[in-house]
Amino acid sequence: MNEIFHNVFREGNKLYTKNLVPGQRVYGEKLLETGRGELREWNPNRSKLAAVILKGLKTFPLKQDSKVLYLGAAQGTTASHVSDVVDKGYVICVDVSSKAMEELIPLCESRQNMLPVLGDANRPGEYAKYTLGINMIYQDVAQPNQAKILLKNASLLDPGEYAILCIKSRSIDVAEDPKKIIKKELESVSDGFFVREVIDLEPYHMDHALAVCEKKLS
Repeated sequence: MNEIFHNVFREGNKLYTKNLVPGQRVYGEKLLETGRGELREWNPNRSKLAAVILKGLKTFPLKQDSKVLYLGAAQGTTASHVSDVVDKGYVICVDVSSKAMEELIPLCESRQNMLPVLGDANRPGEYAKYTLGINMIYQDVAQPNQAKILLKNASLLDPGEYAILCIKSRSIDVAEDPKKIIKKELESVSDGFFVREVIDLEPYHMDHALAVCEKKLS
């Protein structure tokens, strides 16, 4: 069992994070008792971030003390693993769905470093008061203007800070070639960010890609 990033462990094709709340399962994942503490299995079919790590992601901007704005947190599956990693930081979990909040709020109540916020990622002003001090954005939203959403939120970051963008091509255009869509989105993102690494998510998630981006100087 190797620790490949802070609180992220790999054994073969299995990935784990060190559980911030021992005994807690978030989505039925396996728990493993080790000499390093309790680990939670991180399912790549349920989490795009887990998928790209297993596919060899090299640029991993999440640190122990990162302050993360998570756009599109949904019920908190991946956000809970981010919470495990940033055990001395925190995760602001934004989602537009009141239905998702029904599961996200209890999860955040059990994790001291997660805050649920009902808000639209297209309107950063709705949640700006919660974002003071953030130094990273994780975006996973099913909207047709995914690159533009990241650029709208870019003012919340300082130059040199990172954003992780999940590009869902079928949420942008169901008819266009996914590779062309992803290329267009990356070109749009380059208006405000350097794209440092891009990985497609197959076979775990079809027609998706994840990009690690560094904010440019204004």
